[in-house]
Amino acid sequence: MIALIDYGSGNLRSVHKALLKVGADVRIARRPQEMAGAQAVVLPGVGAFDDCIHALRQQELLEASRRFIQSGKPFLGICVGYQALFEGSDEFHSCAAGLGVFGGRVVRFPAQAGLKIPQIGWNQLEITRPDCPLLRDIPDGSYVYFVHSFFPRPVETAIISTRTTYGETFASSVWRDNVFATQFHPEKSQKIGLQLLKNFVALVR
Repeated sequence: MIALIDYGSGNLRSVHKALLKVGADVRIARRPQEMAGAQAVVLPGVGAFDDCIHALRQQELLEASRRFIQSGKPFLGICVGYQALFEGSDEFHSCAAGLGVFGGRVVRFPAQAGLKIPQIGWNQLEITRPDCPLLRDIPDGSYVYFVHSFFPRPVETAIISTRTTYGETFASSVWRDNVFATQFHPEKSQKIGLQLLKNFVALVR
């Protein structure tokens, strides 16, 4: 069973449907007790960093997520759920502390002539960690779907599994041990996104 965290503002329905499509047994988790017995957890995200962190804390899911990650079972963060794994964010002068699983902060795309912010649409993946289990059968240069104005800058560059260029080159996904995270939306990335989710589900079988 995969617990899909619902903190009230994530892209829950699309992620739920995509996980079901690749054969996952999914439980919606709004409280820590609903994560009990899960073999993996997915933290989706749409919206602002602070809103995500505050909602998770209010529902007692912030510490529950941290404990789950420490258990060594697979954990996937998507978009703001990816950003929440870092130490903090520059969004709206944020003062909320992230989960701190990875060192680094979430920063905004710098203003550049001709660069539209947020990035909305399809962009390519440069695979830097072909050994990452989530990238199995995903070709280098594949297109995935993004919607974001901010992105994390990891302190530890070795965790970066893919890079993407939009004005500058940023970490579009990371991986360390049992924790995986993507700035792009697999649930909106058609065949490539479904393959990534299928690879994640395979980790719990």
